[in-house]
Amino acid sequence: MTDRHPWSRYVAIGDSFTEGIGDPDPSVPGGHRGWADRVAEVLANQTIDFAYANTAIRGRLLQQIIDEQAEHALALRPDLITVSAGGNDIIRPGSDPDEVAERFDGLIATLRRDGATVVLFTGPDVGTTPVLGLVRGKAAIYNEHLHAIALKHGALVADMWALRVLRDPRMWAPDRLHHSPVGHATVAAAVLDTLGVEHELAPWQPEPLAARPWREARVEDLGWAREYLVPWVVRRIRHTSSGDGVEPKRPELQTVLEHRSDTP
Repeated sequence: MTDRHPWSRYVAIGDSFTEGIGDPDPSVPGGHRGWADRVAEVLANQTIDFAYANTAIRGRLLQQIIDEQAEHALALRPDLITVSAGGNDIIRPGSDPDEVAERFDGLIATLRRDGATVVLFTGPDVGTTPVLGLVRGKAAIYNEHLHAIALKHGALVADMWALRVLRDPRMWAPDRLHHSPVGHATVAAAVLDTLGVEHELAPWQPEPLAARPWREARVEDLGWAREYLVPWVVRRIRHTSSGDGVEPKRPELQTVLEHRSDTP
């Protein structure tokens, strides 16, 4: 097989976004597939001796990712690292996007230390999302910092804010916090585009959503609040996390097997 890209050791670090929450699949390690698995599958099909690790854990804050994942990732001697971090900090009341970005700057400097290609992510535009829409301004400020950090350290940016299709509600799981399978597939295509890697992940071309009665939408919002928002708020009050007790799904580099699911 002729190599079509330069990478052979890929490590993904971060939180639930990178772990693949919202894209359940019992056939893969950890039970969630996600965009990073999809990226690894494409890269593995285009080169020999490719290996992939994913140490992301749901609910992790930036400092936890720095303390728990960064040095471990570098110890695996990757030539490609993807990192999404800081989003859980930004959505917390009272957080300062300038301070979070300063720590993220240090993280990227560390990850670039040995010359690996590093891809980081801006946050998507959450302006139309319940609750998260309240932090849209902070998210936009943080995104601007991320572009500057990438330029400073020679990293690549997968720009989720510019990916306007992510505003479609079908891109999101029922909890409205994580991407659906089609959302993860869309992010995977964007990452591969950022890397300049050819792929066959077709762009999503949805049928227009039908208008919904106001009462139906409000009933759905109330159901969402009871099932997802209230537990999230309770965890914040109790200083607990959905990732407590969760282990990384791929803590060490492993061969990537061909995925045979019919999911996007």
